[in-house]
Amino acid sequence: MTRNRLLASVAAVVIWFVPTPSSAQIAVFDPSNYSQNLMTAANTLRQIENQITALQNQTQMLLNQARQLASLPTSLVNDIDRTFTQTQNLLRQADRIAYDVQAIEQTFQRYQNFSGSQSDRQLIDSARDRWETSVSAFQHAMSVGATAVNNLPATQSQTGALVTASQSAVGVLQASQAGNQLLGVQARQLADLTALLAAQGRAQSIEQARQAASEDQAREQTRRFLSNGRGYQPQSVQMFH
Repeated sequence: MTRNRLLASVAAVVIWFVPTPSSAQIAVFDPSNYSQNLMTAANTLRQIENQITALQNQTQMLLNQARQLASLPTSLVNDIDRTFTQTQNLLRQADRIAYDVQAIEQTFQRYQNFSGSQSDRQLIDSARDRWETSVSAFQHAMSVGATAVNNLPATQSQTGALVTASQSAVGVLQASQAGNQLLGVQARQLADLTALLAAQGRAQSIEQARQAASEDQAREQTRRFLSNGRGYQPQSVQMFH
């Protein structure tokens, strides 16, 4: 035993045997109680830290959920819908023969059944009307094609904006909305292509019908020429009087 420890033991024995008045109070340090209190404080502090960590995790989860539900700030739906409306209005402008099944059937009745009751003037007017309808159909097809071409820069701009918005999306909702709008742009392109094909098919069909009607009318006019009166009779003609 070292000297310090020996002195400490002697001092403790002296204190133990020194008589004290009955009214005096001595503060006694209890290591076991102190250790227990210290452990309780440490456990309480650990529980508080765990609660703080749980609250932080819950807050982060709520923030992540908020990001997933955040709406896309870029919206081109109105622009896409406006182009759809423009294409539809252009198709409605088709004159003479519209994109209507009943109207087509009624109109094409004039392209057939040339009878002898029609005068030559009526045949000529009918042929001219068919020619003007064919020219109008080709003009309409070119207008639809020009509109489709003019929509290409807008399509490029809209696609670029939506791709950029999709790449910078902070959540699933924003990415989904950007993808839906891209599908809308593609649908509008398909609509332009459908309109162009329909206009070109309309023009070609009208022209083919005009050619067929012209052949039928030519047969009728030839029949009239050959059956009118006594027909052609050759005769001498004197020229250069």
